[in-house]
Amino acid sequence: MHSKLQNGDTNLQHTGHYGPGSDDDIGSRPLIFKDVPVENHRKMRVVVIGAGFSGIYCGVRIPQRLRNVELCIYEKNPDIGGTWYENRYPGCACDIPSHSYQYTFEPNPLWSRVYATAPEIHKYLKDVAAKYSAGRFIKLSHQVVDVEWHQGVSKWFITVKDNITGETFLDKADVVISARGMLNGISWPDIPGLKEMQIPVMHSAAWDETQDFEGKRIGIIGGGSSAIQIIPSLQKLKGTQLTCLIRSKTWIAKPFGEDAMKSLGIEGIDITPEQRARFAEDPEYYLRFRTMLERAANVEHAVTIKDSKMQQLARDDFTQFMKERLAKKPEILEYLLPDYGVGCRRLTPGPGFLEALVEDNVTVLKKPITKAHATGLELQDGTKLDFDVLVCATGFRTSAPPPFRVAGVDGHLMDSRFNPFPETYMSVATDGFPNYFMMLGPNASIGTGPLTTMMEKTGDYIIKCIRKLQKENIVSMEVKKERVKGFSVVAANYFKRTVYLDNCTSWYRNLGGRGDRISGIWPGSALHAMEALRSPRWEDYNYRYEGEDGSGKEVNRLGWLGNGWSVIQIEEGSGELAHFLRPDFVDAPAIPFPEETRAYKEWPFSY
Repeated sequence: MHSKLQNGDTNLQHTGHYGPGSDDDIGSRPLIFKDVPVENHRKMRVVVIGAGFSGIYCGVRIPQRLRNVELCIYEKNPDIGGTWYENRYPGCACDIPSHSYQYTFEPNPLWSRVYATAPEIHKYLKDVAAKYSAGRFIKLSHQVVDVEWHQGVSKWFITVKDNITGETFLDKADVVISARGMLNGISWPDIPGLKEMQIPVMHSAAWDETQDFEGKRIGIIGGGSSAIQIIPSLQKLKGTQLTCLIRSKTWIAKPFGEDAMKSLGIEGIDITPEQRARFAEDPEYYLRFRTMLERAANVEHAVTIKDSKMQQLARDDFTQFMKERLAKKPEILEYLLPDYGVGCRRLTPGPGFLEALVEDNVTVLKKPITKAHATGLELQDGTKLDFDVLVCATGFRTSAPPPFRVAGVDGHLMDSRFNPFPETYMSVATDGFPNYFMMLGPNASIGTGPLTTMMEKTGDYIIKCIRKLQKENIVSMEVKKERVKGFSVVAANYFKRTVYLDNCTSWYRNLGGRGDRISGIWPGSALHAMEALRSPRWEDYNYRYEGEDGSGKEVNRLGWLGNGWSVIQIEEGSGELAHFLRPDFVDAPAIPFPEETRAYKEWPFSY
């Protein structure tokens, strides 16, 4: 290793400029450049809102991939985990195979079930955060209540409430990342008198764990994924009588990845200790299993296309599947079987759900609810129902703006960008809100494929944006309004060809699930989303550089090139002077045909 040059040896100790009499043709306009190495990255403060899957990912990847960043992650709850901390209802579990619902860099071969329970997923997230020291950036019980852009200083002013002391304070950040997720804002049913009921009333996302359900008459409102998991769990309890008020028809799917699991001898939803041991002891074997699951999920994208062959096969298959399990009470099949396409609403496998509906202690009703009374509900036909407990499994406000004020350029509110439907650019940003990025925001989920990988790719995209801000002396990066409109047009046209706009109510849609715009999921497959987010289109953004004040003063936008030195030449221990010869840096083409080079042949993941 050659000795490094010291700062004094560069002989460039002062900020330089081109001035009058220089050999260039710029004239007398000063163009400042920085006397720093080319790798300089200005110090920035990044604030992340939320410490669920997305926020924890930021806590791992930002310190790994960026330097000179002051990171803070605010979490309103007293623990990390997001939806997997908040949702504690009986039966709460992942509705896709657990081995697809994890970080790519931290596979867990020890999931106890095909569909891991909420406590198990919550523990996984806590273990990941601890393993990679993400907790050093996380402030628990800190709730963001206001976010405001200050153009003069190009910073976000963030008002934060300490939920323990009740005090509020002001934070300032160069970049804000909203990692709140989609399943966060509780949606209560709009039933007159609900708040005045004199029996316990709880939402699936605000569960009362002290409640004893045994021997109780339980009313359950809803037919979505939460209800599909709650009903079989409560039905099994001793002495319960369930009245399920299900207004919407719904497809119940066979277990996802069923063929891949059966090929490895996995039957049902439990994974045997022997199988878990095999996964843990043989990483290649486990990788093959995970690969089979992901391939199957990505093949299934064709089911979302209206009138496709796979759509028809799925309808026939699921119809027979539901018919067999509801044979004891065929009238439920007649009501529950949809007339819309498979996938119009989020598919849920729901192990045990159909079997629970036909049990003697379960009644399924479809009449609309008109109002609540002290101990129950009244239906449209005048029927009065009495319960000991009422459960509202009515989901979340998925197309709603953040629950706190976000004011962008000229005080424009984020709420306006969500009405009548959310408008974003590639789900990560929207015009009028510089240096503000979203993870799992509008149009960020997927109909088929790995959601957590989509989240990772979004995080990677945002990190590339932060690096550009740092390195190129950019103080404001705002997506162009035309590109936001363009993405909305692309999405609107894409979804016309799919089943998502069939006659169903779904959290994928705006206006409480009944609108004509799809705002919950990406306009394409998961693989399409990964490729679209792999490399940012920098030309789709407007930039303001350090020193630009709007007066027309010109600054040197190439000032980031610095003083002609690399940091590894100047700072001892900062890197290898001949790093470009290391095997992991050398891009060696295949012989005799370069097009067979593995890293390029297996695109887009390897280069």
